[in-house]
Amino acid sequence: MTTRVNKQQLLVSRPSGEPQLDNFRLVEVPLPELAPGQVLVRHHYLSLDPYMRGRMNEARGYADPQPLNQVMIGGTVGEVVASHNDRFAVGDTVVGMGGWQLFQVVDGAQAGMLRKVDSTRIPLSAYLGAVGMPGVTAWYGLTKIIAPRPGQTVVVSAASGAVGSIVGQLAKLRGARAVGIAGGPEKCRAVVEEFGFDHCIDYRVHADVKSLSAALKAACPEGIDGYFENVGGMILDAVMLRANTFARIALCGMIAGYNGTPIPLAAPQLILLNRMRIEGFIISDQMEVWPEALQELGTLLAAGRLRYRETIANGIESAPEAFIGLLKGRNFGKQLVKLI
Repeated sequence: MTTRVNKQQLLVSRPSGEPQLDNFRLVEVPLPELAPGQVLVRHHYLSLDPYMRGRMNEARGYADPQPLNQVMIGGTVGEVVASHNDRFAVGDTVVGMGGWQLFQVVDGAQAGMLRKVDSTRIPLSAYLGAVGMPGVTAWYGLTKIIAPRPGQTVVVSAASGAVGSIVGQLAKLRGARAVGIAGGPEKCRAVVEEFGFDHCIDYRVHADVKSLSAALKAACPEGIDGYFENVGGMILDAVMLRANTFARIALCGMIAGYNGTPIPLAAPQLILLNRMRIEGFIISDQMEVWPEALQELGTLLAAGRLRYRETIANGIESAPEAFIGLLKGRNFGKQLVKLI
């Protein structure tokens, strides 16, 4: 080990509205000696995800709030650099929830804390994106809730993001049409040309429900059979106006309301009139599907049939600013922090 010092980003205050840099504090702490059964992991990449904003609030949601003055929660990939556990050897590459820090001491006997992965066929960073939590989220919402049939139309908001880009590709592999919604011409171009969607609508050009609904009508002449929701607000209202009878909506995220902004639904009567199914889900509730999902996602990626993008910030010092940028849509694809 080249250092005995660990750098950590702590949440020191709860944001009111948009997070600010002063909600975080960078600290340095000494690394403890390993006890029997423990493993020391050196993190290579940290995942930044929208769900973290909800965990920063004091009110309890689907999970306990992030405690103040403790390391921010977050998914990590890295390498075992010291081990007092027979299940893990120095040099093993692993995925875990190591948080916003350079190192983590893990009880190797605690189930689910670390998972060994093969970085020879799949890049290590992809285990935080396309072959990680975002990929499984996309897989579950599409296959278990939307369940498109060949020829049906699936619309995806935040289509250039880590989750949305995978949803569209999986929909196409199942014979459906995929229509994305993203912000800006560069992202929309990539959604079609890189990720293979049939069409992408720039919500910045269509800034109200009437305009976006008209754009959806043009892009989805047969209506919308399935919608993967990452945003909420005006975009959901516009999609519901174009939804077919028995449309299915997989409600994955509502980023429009993460900073406390109300997100009323303009026409809830459409749920009844169209007998729509709207189902919210949290992928950590669905651990039984992870092996099946990861098997398909890993096979597709290793074969070059699943594409992804990453936005990478460098150094643990950059994590707060990168996270704030993620909530503002500045990232393209999966937002990571490179730590080594």
